[in-house]
Amino acid sequence: MLAITGEGSEAFCSGGDLSVFHNLHTEEQAYQMLSKMSAVLFQLFTFPKPTIALLNGTAIGGGCEIATACDFRIACSHVKFGFIQGKLGITTGWGGGTYLLERLDRATALEILLSLQTYLAEQGLGYRFFQKVVKKERAIQQFNEWIFPMIKLSSSVLKAYKKRILDGTDITGLKVRVDREIRECARLWETDEHHEAVKKFLNR
Repeated sequence: MLAITGEGSEAFCSGGDLSVFHNLHTEEQAYQMLSKMSAVLFQLFTFPKPTIALLNGTAIGGGCEIATACDFRIACSHVKFGFIQGKLGITTGWGGGTYLLERLDRATALEILLSLQTYLAEQGLGYRFFQKVVKKERAIQQFNEWIFPMIKLSSSVLKAYKKRILDGTDITGLKVRVDREIRECARLWETDEHHEAVKKFLNR
């Protein structure tokens, strides 16, 4: 199995660095940048063994996209998460919107994407975005207790079950949908709405 988490207890991943991304102005520049991270998330989604995101802190924007690419999501009780890309005049751009629609029922996924809200961990549990919420001070211990039965399984069994999951997904079609998502985000990236929103955010 593969588990990923952030360093410390404040943030899992707060998304892209806007101070750097603000230097990208055209649709093509945005597409080239978004494609690189999208490739990483696609590999994560199709990884041959089950994957787990342990959210040790805030997961906003791109951070949520990374978590959504994983098969399981475990969150510490203090975690806040949200797909807030729309506040910047863009959509998800690493494939996270597509993956969320794979993970949750369509109405729930769409609500989370369109609300632009930052949710609490317990709300994520209610939405079934998270499989478990653990206490901050006992996060590793409770995570290890949750994962223990799984890691006792042989590698071949883990791979076999992951294959069954991937068998239920049209991988070629998924890749096409993800690319459409990236291209739509890149198109919006070039708009004045996006650049003005980023400028306003950076000048807070």
